[in-house]
This record gives sequence, structure tokens and C-alpha cells, in this order.
Amino acid sequence: MSTLVLLTLTGLGLGALYFLIASGLSLIFGLMDVLNFAHGALVTAGAYAAWRLTGHLPFALAVAAAIGVGALLAAVIETVLIRPLYSRPKDQILVTVGLGLALPALVQGIWGADAHQMNPPKQLAGTVSLLGAKVPTDRFVLIAAAIVVLAALKLFLAKTRYGLVVRAGVEDRAMVTALGIDVRKAFTLVFAIGGALAGLAGALGGVYFGSVSPGQGTSLLVFGFVVVVIGGMGRTDGVALAAAAVGLIQQFTNYYAASGLGDFAAVAILAVVLLVRGNRDGIDRLIRRTA
Repeated sequence: MSTLVLLTLTGLGLGALYFLIASGLSLIFGLMDVLNFAHGALVTAGAYAAWRLTGHLPFALAVAAAIGVGALLAAVIETVLIRPLYSRPKDQILVTVGLGLALPALVQGIWGADAHQMNPPKQLAGTVSLLGAKVPTDRFVLIAAAIVVLAALKLFLAKTRYGLVVRAGVEDRAMVTALGIDVRKAFTLVFAIGGALAGLAGALGGVYFGSVSPGQGTSLLVFGFVVVVIGGMGRTDGVALAAAAVGLIQQFTNYYAASGLGDFAAVAILAVVLLVRGNRDGIDRLIRRTA
């Protein structure tokens, strides 16, 4: 029983980390139609910001700084590099892929290729006894952070003026602009929110894994894309469920099958989902032709 509890909460904690990364990706692509391959670099930037400041500042302030670094970098990237390319999606992809390679290389050049140990505060370094299992405290922090982010995103999109402007701008940017609303500011805000979530994921990911490294964000980005594709682009609820499922399956597969097979299981699920969706779309088209 204790093993089941530990695996479940560890899997949910990993899923929460995937959700923090994937929610930013899904938000930017679903609303702005931009595939941001530089998102992993923003995760790395947030992780290193938190690592450098932990020990010098209270951990909460270090995480806040990581969020700020991610948001600032994302806003600059959108304003300087992405905005002129909204009508050239292929060039957008090339630019974000280049950034995704260049920023971790810059981090490696400054702080080296080796992983650096992340020392969380004592409150996060301990364990919580639950049903006979000793669960690391940071798992609960990650799950709580993901729940707060999910609620905040839904409120932002449904209840705030900027959320409504962004949703309207995605549907018909020309009409919203004709009404005198500056859609560009709203899109920059969305990109900054995505970057802030990446920074938060980097800081909490450093605590989860116990270290930070230049390639950590890029590795996590792969699973972020897996979660987004399974959950559905722009579907916040679907992304949350997919993140939890991928995290749980990875943990249980690694424990009951063999260590490392969890990653294979996540990719296998992605392949099954894509095949099912492809067959369903084909059936829908056949039904429409028959009708």
C-alpha cells in the first residue's frame, strides 16, 4: 500500500511538472498559433535563475525571480523575433528552434555542462508520512502549484478583459484591431504568461530532480509536447489530464517493468492517440461523404 501511495503521488508530482511546461506551450499555440520550440530554453533559464539565487534569497523570492526571468525573456522573444514573423510560420519554427539550441549553449558556456545541485529550503527537503509512505514534500508543492495555475488560467481566459481580447483576436484579429483594441499587447502578454510558467517549471523542476543542468529544459520539453498533443492544443483541462496520465504511467512503468521504459510508454501512448485520432477523422470524413 505504501509503495502504491508513493508511486501515485510521485507520478502526480511529475505530471504536475509536465503540466506547468505544457500549459504554457498549449496557451501560446492554442491562442497564437505559434509552436514555441524555445520553451525548453525558458525552463532552463528559470531553473538557473532559481539555482543562483537559492541560498542568497528566501526560496519563494528565488522562484519569483525565475518566473520573472521566464516572463521577461518570453516577452522580448515575442516582441523582437516572433511578431515580425506571424505571417511566416516556417520561419517562426526555425527561429524558436535556433533559440532552443542557443540559450542552453549560452548557459553551458557560462556555468559548464555539469549538473549543479539544487538545495531547496528545509520545508521542501523533508517527507510527509501518508498511509505508511514517506512522500517527499516537493511532490505536494508541485501538485498544488499545478492546481493553482490551472484555476488561474481558466479565470484569466474566461473572466478578464485581456482574456476575452486574446480569444477574440485569435478568431478575427482584423476585426478586433478595427475596434481600436491593440491585439499585439494581448499576444505579448500571452507569450509572457507562457514564459512565466516555464520559469516556474524550471525552478520547481530543479527541486524535483535535485539539480539543474543546461539540457534539462530541452529534455522536459519533449514530454511537454507529448502532453500537449495528447491533451489537445489550447485545451487546458485536457492538458492537465494528459499530464497526470503521462506522469503516472511513467512512474508505474519504471517501477514495475524496468527503469527507463517509462519514457518509452509515454511515447507509445502518444502514438496510439495519434493513430486513433487519425482513424476517427477518416471515419468522420467517410460518414460526411456518405451523407
